[in-house]
Amino acid sequence: MTGRTPMEGRQITKRGGPDQVDGLLVVDKAAGMTSHDVVGRCRRIVGQRRIGHAGTLDPGATGVLLVGLGRATRLMRYVSELRKVYTGEVVLGRATTTLDDEGETVAIWDMSDVTASDVANAAAKFLGPIEQVPPMVSAIKVDGRRLHELARQGIEVERAPRPVTIYDIEALPTDEPGVFRLDVECSSGTYVRSLAADIGTALGGGAHLRRLRRKSIGPFDEGVAAGLDVLEHDWRSLLRTPAEMVGHLERAIADASTASAISHGKPLDRAALGVDGDGPWAVVDESGELLAVYESGRTTLRAAVVLSAR
Repeated sequence: MTGRTPMEGRQITKRGGPDQVDGLLVVDKAAGMTSHDVVGRCRRIVGQRRIGHAGTLDPGATGVLLVGLGRATRLMRYVSELRKVYTGEVVLGRATTTLDDEGETVAIWDMSDVTASDVANAAAKFLGPIEQVPPMVSAIKVDGRRLHELARQGIEVERAPRPVTIYDIEALPTDEPGVFRLDVECSSGTYVRSLAADIGTALGGGAHLRRLRRKSIGPFDEGVAAGLDVLEHDWRSLLRTPAEMVGHLERAIADASTASAISHGKPLDRAALGVDGDGPWAVVDESGELLAVYESGRTTLRAAVVLSAR
């Protein structure tokens, strides 16, 4: 299941109204649902409107999807920027309109002579900083319109390459000829579909991706993710607090006087929080509850997100 234990002694934050809950759910998305579908189900399960997600997954993909509740939706940018780990399968010899197995075939090659060593070497060429052209079937906006909306109308537009980073990549043979398991650790914004297609091109032919699964986003991995059926019955015990949500940020503890200033979103000097470096900092009170996230300003620290507003 999830490996989580009930939240004994842990606070579920309810600010902004008696029924609003603030926190994070780590969802294991099933295939066949959009990320928007997951948010809709979570709204019904939790019973509130203010819910959003970080890191869209394609309908055919499965795995970790982070869903923020209440004011915690304002913290989503701090988790969406985290590294992600994926696994999937590269199928050589067929290119599709969507770069995965849900699209229509656009070209076929005989790549039966490609070896496992060839694929591993081709994949290794993408290690490090690279530039990717986003697929037409994606949620990116060009001139105010999402690419997938244009693609449905048969329109293809110029897309500027985007910088991403591949931190680790491995392509391993499977029992199926011409199919290779692809394991990738990458930066936010990486399209694994594009990576699979580019590997096919590098091998002198083409390829598409299937069975994509996101295994983790930062510290939130599939071992602690729960399916919607589990959340339906026990979401409260699986809810992570806002402080846990940004637990990867450097922490600063505010005393009562500083906490009062934070509640009004006032700038602070570094001495008030006792911090060094570039930040950002997750600022908590003496009980460990998240008050705000502060970032470096020109001369002081500025409040980027305040959860403790009075």
